Amino acid sequence: MSTKKDIFWRAYLVYFGFVIIMVVVLYKTFAIQAEGRTNVLANSESKIPTRLVERTPRRGEVLDIHYTPLVTSVSFYDIHMDPTVVDQKIFDAEIYDLSVALAKLFPEKTSREYLSDITLGRERKNRYVLIKKNATNEERKILRTFPIFKYGRLKGGLVDTEETIIRKRPNGELLKRTLGYYQNNQQGELKVGIEGAFNHFLVGENGQELEQRISTGWKKTGQIVKDAVEGANVVTTIDKEIQEVAHSELERQLKNQGARSGCVVLMDVKTGYVKAISNLTQSKDGTYSEVYNYAVGFKEVPGSTFKLASLMAALEDGRISITDKVNANGAYTFYGKTYEDAKEGGYGNITIKQAFEKSSNVFTKIIHQAYRKDPQTYIDRLKSFGLSSPLGLDIAGEPEPTIYEPGMKNWSGLSLPSMAIGYEVQQTALQTLAFYNAVANNGNLVKPQFVKEIRRGTEVIKYYKPITLIKKICSNKTLNTLRSCLEGVMKEGTGKALKSSLFEIAGKTGTARILNDDARYGDEGEWKYQASFVGYFPAKDPIYSCIVVVSAPSKDIYGATVSGTVFASIANKVYASTLKYHKAINEKRKKVRETPFVLDGNRFDLLRVFKQFHLPYTSSQMAPWINVDHFSDRLVLTPREVTKNTCPNLKGLCAKDAIFLAESAGLRVQINGVGKVVSQSISPGKQLFSGGIIVLTLA
Repeated sequence: MSTKKDIFWRAYLVYFGFVIIMVVVLYKTFAIQAEGRTNVLANSESKIPTRLVERTPRRGEVLDIHYTPLVTSVSFYDIHMDPTVVDQKIFDAEIYDLSVALAKLFPEKTSREYLSDITLGRERKNRYVLIKKNATNEERKILRTFPIFKYGRLKGGLVDTEETIIRKRPNGELLKRTLGYYQNNQQGELKVGIEGAFNHFLVGENGQELEQRISTGWKKTGQIVKDAVEGANVVTTIDKEIQEVAHSELERQLKNQGARSGCVVLMDVKTGYVKAISNLTQSKDGTYSEVYNYAVGFKEVPGSTFKLASLMAALEDGRISITDKVNANGAYTFYGKTYEDAKEGGYGNITIKQAFEKSSNVFTKIIHQAYRKDPQTYIDRLKSFGLSSPLGLDIAGEPEPTIYEPGMKNWSGLSLPSMAIGYEVQQTALQTLAFYNAVANNGNLVKPQFVKEIRRGTEVIKYYKPITLIKKICSNKTLNTLRSCLEGVMKEGTGKALKSSLFEIAGKTGTARILNDDARYGDEGEWKYQASFVGYFPAKDPIYSCIVVVSAPSKDIYGATVSGTVFASIANKVYASTLKYHKAINEKRKKVRETPFVLDGNRFDLLRVFKQFHLPYTSSQMAPWINVDHFSDRLVLTPREVTKNTCPNLKGLCAKDAIFLAESAGLRVQINGVGKVVSQSISPGKQLFSGGIIVLTLA
């Protein structure tokens, strides 16, 4: 009886089990009908954890004025393999060849190691076996031709979509500090140079991509939720060819002088576009590299280059005349402090123009006498030139110039004579250059700029026009006088040795004592100097302005010999390589309408040349060999008779054609001279015998 009950219970259990299964099936079917296939799939996929991640766009490039990359983004790829998708037959047949190929391309592992890693990953059902991190795009393309990988991702298991974008400067140290960088970390945003200032254009717009969680971590699915917008390209004002010249010339002189640091800036006079800027600092090993942007961010006493501003102020205020005589006796004392000239004993009785050309410190006396009763007038005049205000550069780091005024705690009786020759004043090299550039630019003070336009593809989305800061810093009369003085520096003054045989330079030398590394001037013998040269070229119709500053040279201290030579070298090389300075060599040549001289010869060869050069010709009859008669407007072709068993007429032919005809007639040829045949030893039409010798004279 109990056995029978047991059978019934088992039957009921099976029956109700099937009923439950049918209910579940019906429920699922109803769910599909009610909610739709999309929700069911979404519910199914939700079992695999997913997440949305930012898809970083490619950052825009920084280009020079000719669209040559200065900063670019280089893609690297993490290469993985999913060996579980590879068919067993293909895997067995090609895995060894794949391992060998991988070892050749990426030799950090042996073929045996690659074979072991991939095989073990397949056995463990690892769908993400690492092959190589940070592979280049060229290596990625090669991988796609390898055994197994050539079948693609679904059949060959190659996973190469994980892209890492790294910022590169293809020109190394060239422009490193000016190009700069952008960082955003826990300390906040750090914007340096062009990359930092124009980051909002370069960065683009992030997209979104779906990732799935697998046993080894998170993996990109390739499903793009939102496309990233690539960054725009920043086209700078820099000319890479000029930049290379400026950088190499500055580096050469710094090495020669054993200097602590130096900078050079070359700027377009009319627009203020910076064509080249280099900042070099000496490392402990004696080499030079771009560590700090001195031209933009470091202010120092300008020294004698500031005498141009002092002269401009006194002339504008009518306090002096350029022809006034002064006694430059070599030593000028104010309140117990003496300012001395470079030349012992001074220069004697000279004009103010000559004092400027020779860079005499008699300017302390000139400005003190002119403004000692109202020094604020001098300060106000300097301010009107824009010398007390920053230039408002687009890149960060520009300090405000230092100019003391009466009433300030730093002002003293020495301030006026000191400022006259560039002390108790501090400027950056670029601020000094902008002032000199205004003199070259008919008094128009323009803002130095490093970027010309922003491009997205071929479209210009923003253009940076030249910006005028002060329309006229002084009168035309003063400008003409100052230009004459700057040209005089190069002809009769401290820059006399820097003349160019090709064009004239206008400029000013400067030497200033600066602080030592310990922020002290030190005792005599420990003094450090800054040598400067600033000016423009060509003097009569300026195109470029340039400043060169060398800090703490160890062999020489004077602006002309230290910085001026760099200026002259850059100017000469820029002049030689800039087409705007030179007329085309054939600019004034007229077209030649006369027909060219043509030798007699083979008809086929000559007609091919005539057609190639569109030469006009006429002919009544055609023969294998022709004579060419020359007229002013055309060439006239007539047949040249060549008969068997007689000596052909070889006169007027080139050596090649003459030898061909003579040997075809059975003659042996002896050649004398070069050019065309003018005489032959056997007369034309004479009967021939095989093996005879004919002597041809060419001229």
